[in-house]
Amino acid sequence: MKTALITGITGQDGSYLAELLLEKGYRVVGIVRRSSTTPYERISHLVDRIELVSADLLDQSSLMDAMNEVQPTEIYNLAAQSFVATSWTQPVLTGEFTAIGVTRMLEAMRRTVPKARFYQASSSEMFGKVQETPQRESTPLYPRSPYGVAKVYGHWITVNYRESFGLYAVSGILFNHESPRRGLEFVTRKVTDAAARIKLGLADELRLGNLDARRDWGFAGDYVDAMWRMLQPDTPDDYVIGTGETWSVRQLVETAFGYVDLDWQRYVKLDPRFNRPAEVDLLVADPSKALRQLDWAPQVRFHQLVKMMVDADLARHRTAPAG
Repeated sequence: MKTALITGITGQDGSYLAELLLEKGYRVVGIVRRSSTTPYERISHLVDRIELVSADLLDQSSLMDAMNEVQPTEIYNLAAQSFVATSWTQPVLTGEFTAIGVTRMLEAMRRTVPKARFYQASSSEMFGKVQETPQRESTPLYPRSPYGVAKVYGHWITVNYRESFGLYAVSGILFNHESPRRGLEFVTRKVTDAAARIKLGLADELRLGNLDARRDWGFAGDYVDAMWRMLQPDTPDDYVIGTGETWSVRQLVETAFGYVDLDWQRYVKLDPRFNRPAEVDLLVADPSKALRQLDWAPQVRFHQLVKMMVDADLARHRTAPAG
């Protein structure tokens, strides 16, 4: 039986990845930070089938202890300070988790389980002010936020450890991937939740920033399959994962509100507070290498994804207790 160790298991991607690996017969162990609260909502249906160990990306020795105890065959580093907007208000903390935290993980692996296989969650935000369209593995990086800069560090330190120490370490450059488990602070979930609440009479407006920003949005459940596939070949390599399609925030709003028969222009208000200091205008993937070498392709398309998320938010608000 293979053993997978997952950081960020309580997040969107971690919960979908845990489900996938359990289906494949893995022993699944999640690293969680010790805290006074236990935010396990996304994995509540899995807690009796997985193991949890306490460690922290800010604490090198705790990571080494966890790897020594678990002896994983595969390590998935999904944990990060992952909200771009927060990276401007907490840039140093973002760097500690999202950049230096990767080094701590790789160093812990090198010292305790050097034969394991390591997956690093890189991000399309590394492309930022894009140098070519679509973006592929060879596209120059030009991050436009502290989060993007931190992800560039995490990406290159993974390459460096692979080349310097012969570790099996890969980076998945994943474009935006969403689901009903996406945090409410992210624009896709903010939009689908607002459409549901307005439809049910629980809200009367949605405030957004730049409606012209374009993204390549896919389904998180598809993307965790790509993560797993990256760790199966004999030779480690890095891959861009996306749908190859790009949609604007405006089209996202039109799709979500149109699905519940609402005229979005009656409810959406532009609010400059939500504009980024440095905007990333256009992201769209060229995932052809993943298709060619991993036989991976997205299964859920944009309109299906938005409808799935709106349906989930409608169901959640309809069953929520009053008040």
